[in-house]
Amino acid sequence: MSVAHVDDEEAAEVGNVEKALPSGDFYTGEWCNGCPHGNGKYLWTDGCMYVGEWFKGKTTGKGKFCWPSGATYEGEFKHGFMDGKGTYTGFSGETYKGTWVMNLKQGEGTISFVNGDYYEGEWRRGFQEGHGRYHWKNGNQYIGQWKKGLINGNGTMIWSNGNRYDGFWEDGFPKGNGTYKWPDCSFFVGIWSKDGKDQNGTYYPSDSPTEKFDWDPQQVFLEDLKDCKICGGEKVSIWPSEKMPDWFAISKEKDGKQRRRSDGSLSGFTMSSDFNGGSVSFGSEGISRHGDGSVGRLHLEDSVARGSSLQLKKPPTRRQGRTISRGHKNFELMLDLQLGIRHSVGRPGPALSLDLKTSAFDPREKFWTRFPPEGSKHTPPHPSSEFKWKDYCPLVFRTLRKLFDIDAADYMLSICGDDALRELSSPGKSGSFFYLTNDDKYMIKTMKKAEVKVLIRMLPAYYNHVRSFKDTLVTKFFGLHCVKLTGSTQKKVVRFVVMGNLFCTDTAIHRRFDLKGSFQGRTTAKPEAEIDSTTTLKDLDLNYIFRLQKLWFKEFCSQVDRDCDFLENERIMDYSLLIGLHFREVSTPHTSGVSSPTGNGDCENGEAPQLSEDSNDQLVINSTRHPTRL
Repeated sequence: MSVAHVDDEEAAEVGNVEKALPSGDFYTGEWCNGCPHGNGKYLWTDGCMYVGEWFKGKTTGKGKFCWPSGATYEGEFKHGFMDGKGTYTGFSGETYKGTWVMNLKQGEGTISFVNGDYYEGEWRRGFQEGHGRYHWKNGNQYIGQWKKGLINGNGTMIWSNGNRYDGFWEDGFPKGNGTYKWPDCSFFVGIWSKDGKDQNGTYYPSDSPTEKFDWDPQQVFLEDLKDCKICGGEKVSIWPSEKMPDWFAISKEKDGKQRRRSDGSLSGFTMSSDFNGGSVSFGSEGISRHGDGSVGRLHLEDSVARGSSLQLKKPPTRRQGRTISRGHKNFELMLDLQLGIRHSVGRPGPALSLDLKTSAFDPREKFWTRFPPEGSKHTPPHPSSEFKWKDYCPLVFRTLRKLFDIDAADYMLSICGDDALRELSSPGKSGSFFYLTNDDKYMIKTMKKAEVKVLIRMLPAYYNHVRSFKDTLVTKFFGLHCVKLTGSTQKKVVRFVVMGNLFCTDTAIHRRFDLKGSFQGRTTAKPEAEIDSTTTLKDLDLNYIFRLQKLWFKEFCSQVDRDCDFLENERIMDYSLLIGLHFREVSTPHTSGVSSPTGNGDCENGEAPQLSEDSNDQLVINSTRHPTRL
């Protein structure tokens, strides 16, 4: 991201040049303000080449990029990225023709694979997602819904021999209700499952004398789908956006001094963003590369009208919260909590289906387990006093963990491993206490009985919402439990919910904001000198403007509207949007005593502000993970 300044760009003439750059690269074409501007041709020393339109040093407009391997992209560019309509032809002959957003296939597009297969339909963040048709070279074809590059949802598979399956799919296989039909009009209707345990149905013969009573539905998984593999396609070795020269650095190297960037603004602070299902973190300086090579871009403006910006300090090396060790008043409670979760999550259960029955959400669907110190038939011995453990709607939360791609072993290791939990220093206004796992992945919040009832009441709507909108910014809940201490030293009931921690990222969070969309009392009471990376700031403390790529901005606003509608329908009014910012370089205070993450003077880095991922997908935008949580 960059801080956009309002200085007017100095008028400059456009001329034609031929330039040999210090790196050995060569450019010929139109030139303005120390960088390409207009039509031009750029040759890299590694054999890459771009011919087309430039705008202030970035490939913007129509052009053609060629790789030394023989791969080419011809189409629209924006700020250095393959963005708009364009055609990519790989070195193997694979061809994609359609729309792109920041190096990722997005929207409508058709791809022809080198093995003879082809797909036409919708794409999202580089994967087949939405409605599309895949045609295999052998004549088989699938028409229906996709998710993350796999057949998922409602769709029809038609084999070249005339057989067909109409129904629901999950991760590339029939799952749930479906009908298998033969050309002679006989058909099988039932529930489908890859492992065969939950599979059942009825065969309806046709008038044809040929009967199929010995037909096994598992043949579809074992034989029919063997020749229906989805081609992964070739990987792009390096993206055009990663090849863009640093014109500011080149000019500085040449002149020996700092200069104004070609877009008229001073070099600012870069912020990267990772949208993992809703969280937003920020990074800086240069382009941050995703796992697939794609890069996100985001612009940040310092809102001068909102007053001086907050002073930035390097985040403390100490970890947030106090470790619950022996002697802590909640040490025994923590042990009971860990033991109960290990028991709940590790307990074997039936095969999961995302189609839950209404009974699973019944408020009476809760189970007590007694944990005596000496152990029992179902519980291990433990050093604590006797306690009782309650699971609320266990099947629902088990399915939610599957829906959120939470591995049961990793989940137990994070919460129930050898490391202790950390208690945050002070409770919130609600009186609830918060605990963090040692790896920061999960947060545990204590709840009042009335709050538990509200969460269970809205659980069916919550489940349907997060299942329908994978990019929801609503908090992810993983478990709802209760511990009843019955020992002689203390007797109390503690209810708590396990949820995802938005601020669990690989990069430090320098600023965190809790935004409610209100100005009434929405400012921190701390003096500026005491504000650090663990301080939760509020609406009136936020003096930045975040600029998203147009399509992502539209998706983000739509998702916020959907989430707010959901909360409103559930009669929830006390909610807020959490935002975490990571500044890759923290500026030092200016002589005025005010510092800004963008800086108000010259900066060492001439690269335009940018953003990155995962990852899902947060003021770095993660393209592989999707808005993963604001």
